[in-house]
Amino acid sequence: MNKLLFLGSIGGWEIVIIALVVLLLFGGKKIPELMRGIGSGVRSFKEGLNEVKSEIEKPVEKKDEE
Repeated sequence: MNKLLFLGSIGGWEIVIIALVVLLLFGGKKIPELMRGIGSGVRSFKEGLNEVKSEIEKPVEKKDEE
């Protein structure tokens, strides 16, 4: 699958150029921190999705009529 959502068809040279631009903008020392931040953001997003999914799938409890 060579198509990514909004990027269309992207080849090897485009990926290399993007990586070089990111390296030039952020520097070699900042990239691991940037990736760590993105990873923790994705992790918290997935946890939120799982919580919403479990709330939706949880059976509805009916109150006993007295």
